[in-house]
Amino acid sequence: MKNLTIKKLLLPEVTAADIPGLLDQQHLPFQVLNCINWEEFSYRPQVRFRLAHTGKAFLLNFRVREETIRARYGTDNGDVWKDSCVEFFLNPAGDNVYYNLECNCAGTLLIGAGSTRQGRMRAPAEITSRVDRWCSLGRQPFGERPDTDGWEVALMIPVDALFQHRISSLTGRQIRANFYKCGDELKTPHFVSWNPIHTPKPDFHRPEFFGKLELE
Repeated sequence: MKNLTIKKLLLPEVTAADIPGLLDQQHLPFQVLNCINWEEFSYRPQVRFRLAHTGKAFLLNFRVREETIRARYGTDNGDVWKDSCVEFFLNPAGDNVYYNLECNCAGTLLIGAGSTRQGRMRAPAEITSRVDRWCSLGRQPFGERPDTDGWEVALMIPVDALFQHRISSLTGRQIRANFYKCGDELKTPHFVSWNPIHTPKPDFHRPEFFGKLELE
């Protein structure tokens, strides 16, 4: 299991568009996301992520380079995992409820909560709308095309986006989490993770394989 210390940043109001520059100023290093867990899906795009927090919000930044890109889904809580998609799964409270936050390369977001893959509750629109997003490719949907320059997404995820809990502060918490890159319907489907997953078939909904994040 991988462990990662998540730096706390004392910041005024911040937007998603500010996040890459702020994390650059903090010299916050990227983590490589490169676990290939299933031989039949051996393609490994170049994926890096970095994460900080303010006590009241996560500041998440992904940078990706892949063969092709797609953002077909333009409405929140759609099937974004079928597009060029990055994902942050976390169990913030040590109980059996974990969240899946999934974002395609145009910033379309899915947030779910529950204890297993089945029967998950989707966040209502008033919750997903609170997650500020910045995408290097813009926010408009598009069909599959070659990825010529790579792409980047930044998310400002407030604590109240964790809608099945009442968390007042992230400060000092230890949480379980994993990070993913997928593209189920791309020309070359792939399923890459930060922490390895030991299952016969692709399955990101496996909290027993989450790593540990220690929040300052």
